[in-house]
Amino acid sequence: MLLSKAVADERIRVVLLNGSRANPKISPDPFQDYDIVYLVTDVASFTSDHKWIREFGETIIVQMPGSMELSQAPENKHSFAYLMLFDDGNRIDLTLFPVERLFIDFQFDSLTKVLLDKDNFFSSLPSSTDQGYLIPEPGEKKFRDVCNEFWWVSTYVAKGLCRNDITYAKEMFEIPVRKMFMVMIEWSIGSQHDFTVSVGKAGRLMKNYLAPALYSKILETYPDHRPENIWRSLFLMAELFSEFAIDVSGKLQFSYNDEEEKKVRQYLKKLFNDRHPGSS
Repeated sequence: MLLSKAVADERIRVVLLNGSRANPKISPDPFQDYDIVYLVTDVASFTSDHKWIREFGETIIVQMPGSMELSQAPENKHSFAYLMLFDDGNRIDLTLFPVERLFIDFQFDSLTKVLLDKDNFFSSLPSSTDQGYLIPEPGEKKFRDVCNEFWWVSTYVAKGLCRNDITYAKEMFEIPVRKMFMVMIEWSIGSQHDFTVSVGKAGRLMKNYLAPALYSKILETYPDHRPENIWRSLFLMAELFSEFAIDVSGKLQFSYNDEEEKKVRQYLKKLFNDRHPGSS
């Protein structure tokens, strides 16, 4: 359907497939998006009237990030994307990009298959690979910065819990602290595989590289809204982060600031014990 549209429309010069459907390492499932790029001669002729996307079927919901007033990463100013979920369950993320800017500011993705190329622009494109998505090996400065950020913002979580500001504590825990936690898990996995693997978006493939018991512990760091469960998850995450960080520092021969960790963990424990006397 996508190719038929492109073949019949002279404005569409190239059709590219990106994402998981272009990744030979990913087993297919019915929830995979079709990440499609149309390189076209006139973007405005498509975006001036969005009704043309109806050719692809009946939609449940459509999003056009380039026309939305939300705080998010901006699209390339020359491109325009249609994110479409259809009533048959298929999803197409279709990006229009001006063909005249192909060699100026088009961002090439290592996961790319050429489905149609009317002008032979991509005759020498290498095979699709996940090379651009592999866990990157960090330098020591970045490693130490991630450790510092994790321990620093952990104190914010404790502060929120002590004030009974649960929404604040949850946001600090689930955004900045967890982000550093996930980065350290990735580095630990990467260091065990010479940084030749990917754990996917939001670490969804990490379970393929971790012992089941360890993966189960990571899942236990996701608490509900109850303060006692947030405290428990915070302490568990701190323990796991320490193990992963020490593992990474050993494999990459980095120095690890264990004094920083020790002092912060003592501080967190004191705040907890002051408000929960008798707790271990």
